[in-house]
Amino acid sequence: MKDVAAALRAATQTLQAGSDTAALDAQLLLALVTGRGRAWLLAHGEFPLTDAQTRRLSALVARRAGGEPLAYLRRRQAFFDRAFHVSPAVLIPRPESEQLLEQALAHTPPDFNGTLAEIGTGSGALGITFAALRPRARVILTDISPAALAVARINAARHRVRVTFRQGDMLQPLLQRSERVDMLLANLPYVSSEDLPQLAVSRHEPWLAMDGGPDGMALNRRLLRALSRVCQPGALALLEIGMLQGAEALRLAQALRPRQAQVLQDLAGLDRVLRVEL
Repeated sequence: MKDVAAALRAATQTLQAGSDTAALDAQLLLALVTGRGRAWLLAHGEFPLTDAQTRRLSALVARRAGGEPLAYLRRRQAFFDRAFHVSPAVLIPRPESEQLLEQALAHTPPDFNGTLAEIGTGSGALGITFAALRPRARVILTDISPAALAVARINAARHRVRVTFRQGDMLQPLLQRSERVDMLLANLPYVSSEDLPQLAVSRHEPWLAMDGGPDGMALNRRLLRALSRVCQPGALALLEIGMLQGAEALRLAQALRPRQAQVLQDLAGLDRVLRVEL
């Protein structure tokens, strides 16, 4: 029978070959198995594990060593200081996407009561966080994947927000009801079909949430061309884009003759967000 300290040493050693955060990964996995916090585990190295806990930890460590994302193993990911349920049905929320939310919040007062739609919501991290911080807003979350919407529903319940879910391709759920919005968020797939198989994330995360077509711009191109059909005059649209897609995204946006269109860079100085005021 292993104690906590021995289990952490063994797990860390196993994970070192494939993870830069092996010790942290081991602690988080053992916390998941035992239901104890990391601080408690580090302070109680002599605490014995049951055989069942040891077996479960070994299985999780093997999966992590095989490249499975920690977020899927733990079924949770932090985003904008909130914890979101995730599964292999959705892309794991990334810190880079928080820039979309920061822009949306900066553009709206706390009592904003307009309509926001998030297209391709996945886990719902963007739209649900916005709904939590702008509780008077009407928020519509759409996705083509019923499995993704099931994850988003879990997160809406967890964060106690009222949002509307619509299943369908891109803007169709809005167009079918002739709905217009004051703000639109979208973190659509923007990896090129050719590049996707070479990326490590393609082994575990859903291709549907990453494959942006031949040049990575297929879905954002479709969205931009139809933007005026769902956005009110004066609406703000925020789209996450790939780091080499800024010029093309801006060209497409300017064809709409908006009030303003600009590409915003992330903290690394890379193109990340297309901001369009219609």
